[in-house]
Amino acid sequence: MSNAARTTFPMPSANDQIAPAAKAAANGPVVLTEDGTPAFVLMTHDEYLRLKDRPRSILDAIADMRPEADFDFDPPRYRGPARATPIDLE
Repeated sequence: MSNAARTTFPMPSANDQIAPAAKAAANGPVVLTEDGTPAFVLMTHDEYLRLKDRPRSILDAIADMRPEADFDFDPPRYRGPARATPIDLE
């Protein structure tokens, strides 16, 4: 995605001016607002695919605070030796 300044359209304006909004999305994300609050982002299909197909890191998963991103983590219990085995390095 380009580092160009983001473009913002109020929702009623975007409905009336979809062609300019789509043209602006070719240069970077277009934020659609409702009552001045960001509500949606318009982007190119290529940018959407790039973001959708990006592998998610464990840090991204942990940092995601959305309720729908919550997941249970129940790792298997370690059943190996109770103590580490000494290794002779000489």
